[in-house]
Amino acid sequence: MTERLIRETDVVVIGAGPGGYAAAFRAADLGLEVTMVDIREHPGGVCLHSGCIPSKALLFAAEVLGEAQQAKKFGIHFSNPRIDLEDLRKWKENIIGNFTKGLRDLGDRRKVKFVSGRASFESSESILLKNSEISQIKFKQAIIATGSRPVSLPHIEIESERLMYSTEALEIKEVPSSLLVVGGGYIGLELGTVYASLGSEVTVVELTDQLLPGVDKDLVRPLEKKVRELMAGVHLKTKVVE
Repeated sequence: MTERLIRETDVVVIGAGPGGYAAAFRAADLGLEVTMVDIREHPGGVCLHSGCIPSKALLFAAEVLGEAQQAKKFGIHFSNPRIDLEDLRKWKENIIGNFTKGLRDLGDRRKVKFVSGRASFESSESILLKNSEISQIKFKQAIIATGSRPVSLPHIEIESERLMYSTEALEIKEVPSSLLVVGGGYIGLELGTVYASLGSEVTVVELTDQLLPGVDKDLVRPLEKKVRELMAGVHLKTKVVE
């Protein structure tokens, strides 16, 4: 029978993304013993590993390509770029690795313990862990910071390798000749911009009457102009039905 490893802590933080690690660091700074749990092997959450940071890295690459195109307007001409997707992925992963190391160092300085595993509440004072070296953590206080997950299209089920959510899209395994982006929020526009800059013919559909729903229209207007220049098509007030 496998020995049951139990840990006790003042505060357990479930989720090691920006919400989780910020809470863990603050609690540790206040003098509490903190254990942070995440299903990934390293802290950082969706934002660092499959969201904001890789998106911004790829957007920087897209910006470089865009500036090379814009340079034609003032007489500087570059030959067509040769894009090595493998090197681009390695560069992106290196950025993620550096951020991960930085987070680990910040946690170690505060003596925050990090445990990889999937947590579930056993009681109001303990959690159980799967796929972890620790089987149970007893705590005085718990913070839930489990983050987000992609939303699928309601009433539509598609089983296809050609369907990607944001996590898969950030892997840039290939640059398709054409790409449909469902959703004109910041994630859709970021990924659409990256793929369009890399050579895809990108079409964006958005259910509401503007890109970046909820953002001040005066701020969206100049961005929309740039997006429409880059994309093959932008369709507002458009619903995907099948």
